[in-house]
Amino acid sequence: MHILLANNSPIPVYGYGGTERVIWDLGKALVQQGHRVSYLVPQGSHCDFAQLRLLQPDVPWEEQIPASVDITHFQFNPRTDVDRPYLVTEHGNARKPRPLPRNTVFLSRDHAARHGSTEFVYNGLDWDSYGPVDFGRPRPQYHFLGKAAWGVKNLRGAIRVAHLAGVELEVLGGKRLNFHRGLRWTLSRRVHFHGMVGGPRKMDLLNASRGLIFPVRWHEPFGLAVIESLYFGCPVFATPYGALPELVPAHCGVLSTRAAVLAEAVRNNRFDRRACQAHVLEQFGAQRMARDYLRMYERVLAGETINARPPIIEDPSRALPWSNLGAARSGWLSAGAIELGLWRFFH
Repeated sequence: MHILLANNSPIPVYGYGGTERVIWDLGKALVQQGHRVSYLVPQGSHCDFAQLRLLQPDVPWEEQIPASVDITHFQFNPRTDVDRPYLVTEHGNARKPRPLPRNTVFLSRDHAARHGSTEFVYNGLDWDSYGPVDFGRPRPQYHFLGKAAWGVKNLRGAIRVAHLAGVELEVLGGKRLNFHRGLRWTLSRRVHFHGMVGGPRKMDLLNASRGLIFPVRWHEPFGLAVIESLYFGCPVFATPYGALPELVPAHCGVLSTRAAVLAEAVRNNRFDRRACQAHVLEQFGAQRMARDYLRMYERVLAGETINARPPIIEDPSRALPWSNLGAARSGWLSAGAIELGLWRFFH
């Protein structure tokens, strides 16, 4: 089968970039399974295992899809009818309830259900590219992984949990002084910021962490930060929103909407690091993802429409409940930060 993977951002990714990382590993896995893969991507991309074609947003899709392509897999809504077999993966949460193409699939059971669908394929990653995990290495601190400037990722809550638990926190994906969506200035020297880190530096930080603190305030469509952390033997201390209950079984972490509960779980962390890794190796690898997408491709090529009606998000609201309180009502300053202005939580 010749599969065209279309994305509106360049590949590969070197720092932050979840979709780009997933479709790179998907394409590589499809090639390893005997299929031909091409990418339709913007200028600046390169790839050593697949042909690249330049994405031209103003040109009709039929003129950009080679005749030899069996199916085109869009990573965004093409927004026009495509007179060729195609599939769309929805990677995010829409802010407004707009219909999506009927051949759309989602990233988790919860993500699909919130769009009135039952069709999803879990993300997977090529774990060989992450390198070995040193389970015997000392791990004195915890980490947060995500776009810290984005309020729904709730770095503020992660710092609060770390403070209540009495642990140090490494922030991967943010800076100490933040001007985006409200000014945040974090004073605590027990919180260390590394910016939008990627590559070997990111792997080294994850290899030195005892766990991921991730109290998001929205419905995570999937959560690459979660499975990356689990691969490195890091249990997850997070909120039970979106796909997180599907990714984090009881032997791999604790889910709660209360900072005090997560902090207690962090203090009493006795999770088996190897069991955390084994979970993602079994459930969230690139080869499994490729096989699941091949089944979707085959359904489309057989003439099936994936959804009976256009999927549409049912509740686009984002700011979900979170309790920042601990055993003592010591306030935000004791968590080591000063809030100047408003932190926007997308009310």
